[in-house]
Amino acid sequence: MADKSRILIVGGTGYIGKFLVAESVKQGNPTFVLVRDSTTKHPEKSKLIDKFKTLGATILNGDIHDHESLVKAIKQVDVVISAVGVQLLANQVKLIAAIKEAGNVKRFLPSEFGNDVDRVIPVEPAKSIIVAKVSIRRAIEAANIPHTFVACNGFAGIVLPTVGHKVKYATHRENISIRRDENPKLIVVKEEDIALTTIKAVDDPRTLNKTLIFRPPGNILSFNEIVSIWESKIGKTLGRTYVSEDQLLKNIQVAPSELSSFLSIIHTISMGDATSFEIDPSFGVEASELYPEIKYTTVVEYLSQLA
Repeated sequence: MADKSRILIVGGTGYIGKFLVAESVKQGNPTFVLVRDSTTKHPEKSKLIDKFKTLGATILNGDIHDHESLVKAIKQVDVVISAVGVQLLANQVKLIAAIKEAGNVKRFLPSEFGNDVDRVIPVEPAKSIIVAKVSIRRAIEAANIPHTFVACNGFAGIVLPTVGHKVKYATHRENISIRRDENPKLIVVKEEDIALTTIKAVDDPRTLNKTLIFRPPGNILSFNEIVSIWESKIGKTLGRTYVSEDQLLKNIQVAPSELSSFLSIIHTISMGDATSFEIDPSFGVEASELYPEIKYTTVVEYLSQLA
């Protein structure tokens, strides 16, 4: 473990954070998780923290709003990975300030784990999330902090079990509604594969000051193709109702807050932006080319498990 970077994960009890913590420990990195006092009192989160301890992670008490606790935690590590939720994206400027003061961090990975935010055209409310992430990118660059931006695109565990709906697959054994022009390609990657690749990247000079972009060949499909694969797995043709993009945009506007956010993110990842540009070595590297030893779970394999 002497040659493995010490990693601090902020937001480790969040959706992607828990996968990052588990994989960091598994890969032999001394792993630290910054945890707020209030989180330790949360019934479900406290169980997750206990699991982290069992795995071998070190829990550090601290808060993104407490500069002193941030600096103290950061001085113990080599790499900082942020996996904070959307509510705290803008507050990552406090992490940037603490990293600058600590002066010892050799790599910072901010909370992204979605599309390459410099190359998407989102609609609200997803647009506000993208703008916040772009702002943090520019702040990191302006502060000359060594970094890697992780653009893994869609989470398989969120997109595939719902096919872009706020319902579970069990209801998609008879009928489904999809966009009429749902042929642009989207990219979805299993969370464990995202975590493994991210942890590999922290010590990789090829990812330094680059955007790590995920495009495993077996994970690039349209929603129409995903539905067809699902039909083949359940041995049934679903009744398809086609929705225009105009109608989807109207649905986003009138939906309750949580659903509106979900639909706008689905709209963003399904517009084809993730595959609409070449990955130039000047700004990015592609994950599956960089790490051919990783066997990325394909969409077909994932849906086979769900069926």
